[in-house]
Amino acid sequence: MIVRWETDHDYVLVHIHQDMFGDWIFSRAWGQIGTQFGGLKHQLADTRHQAQMWLDDEATIQNSRGFLKVLDVTDDTPEGQEAMRQLSLLDVI
Repeated sequence: MIVRWETDHDYVLVHIHQDMFGDWIFSRAWGQIGTQFGGLKHQLADTRHQAQMWLDDEATIQNSRGFLKVLDVTDDTPEGQEAMRQLSLLDVI
């Protein structure tokens, strides 16, 4: 699952996925649109339910900050694959 929020200048992207060991990973990327400023953080969740709770918390926070949800997709859609490509670029920066 990939969810992205944006304002005119900033973005937050969350990706929830299972790694090859079956662990649930909550990845959060953030930054300024059109720049290299931002960050990336991965957290290991005990369960998918816990990762979903973190996503719900993130949605509440971003909505309170005036961010709008612009993407909410699964990994296997074209939009999800493009978001994954962009997220993977952040790992090498």
